[in-house]
Amino acid sequence: MSAELLHYRPWRGTFHGPLSASWPIARVALKMMFRRKLFWAIYALALLMFLMFFFGQYLLSWAESQADESGVRIFGAKVAPGDLIHGLREVLQLNGRKGEMYALFFRFQGYMVMVLLALAGSMIVGNDFQYGTLPYYLSKPISRVHYLLGKCLAVAVFINLMTTLPAIVLWVQFGLLDTWSFFYQKADLLLGIIGYGLVLTVSLSALLLAAAVWVRRTVPLIMAWCTLLFFCRVLADALVFVLNMDWRWRLIDLWDCTYIVGTWLLQADPGPRQPAIGWAASILVIVSIVCTMYLILRVRAVEVVK
Repeated sequence: MSAELLHYRPWRGTFHGPLSASWPIARVALKMMFRRKLFWAIYALALLMFLMFFFGQYLLSWAESQADESGVRIFGAKVAPGDLIHGLREVLQLNGRKGEMYALFFRFQGYMVMVLLALAGSMIVGNDFQYGTLPYYLSKPISRVHYLLGKCLAVAVFINLMTTLPAIVLWVQFGLLDTWSFFYQKADLLLGIIGYGLVLTVSLSALLLAAAVWVRRTVPLIMAWCTLLFFCRVLADALVFVLNMDWRWRLIDLWDCTYIVGTWLLQADPGPRQPAIGWAASILVIVSIVCTMYLILRVRAVEVVK
């Protein structure tokens, strides 16, 4: 039987490198999440914090233009422009020239990221082990590395969509409200924002995938995820600030470790009684390596019939 009778169609597209095989896996995971109304509800809640910073910078710019006035009216109340400027700059840290504002934004967004990743982990990874979808992926001409990279790429999109991208928008907005010289004088802040997002992406991707593979189901994953990133924070603060124990106990809070590394990249003040940057970075590296090794062992254990 000739090839024409079999309706053989040769490949006429462009051949790509091996790493491009990860993108279809990431694309499928992203489509699964984008179809969920709950995802858009959580993302809308996360945007509220972004809008507070976004319009807060406009309010600060307007208050600075009214500095010569004796008082301005806000919601019917008369406020001195100096007091308003001090409250926005010093209390709310709405000063785009300092890294504290962007570090505070990342810290506030962390709660929404925690909830979203708990939902995403069970859907894009845990279900593959629970319902036996992983052998289907691995039966294709891709390796286990491509599968893990594709899932990490999907998680990276969720993280940066809620943290890094809005922070870059705030940086650009402040530059437009300030002067054009801001963009090259404070380019280090942009690099710090990107670096902070990279730290969150690497550490949280490995941690989430390992937790999702271990727990698999949605509700237990949410409980385990909240324990790792919320209960450990409360426990660390209680040990250090209430019981006056050694500051190294704060290292059990992995989200605080990312905050310490991020504030160092942004050249911001991390706050009182925080561990050194070396300790926090070491913990994140160790956790990421352990989670990656666990993922490799679990994925290798899956039997594939080709």
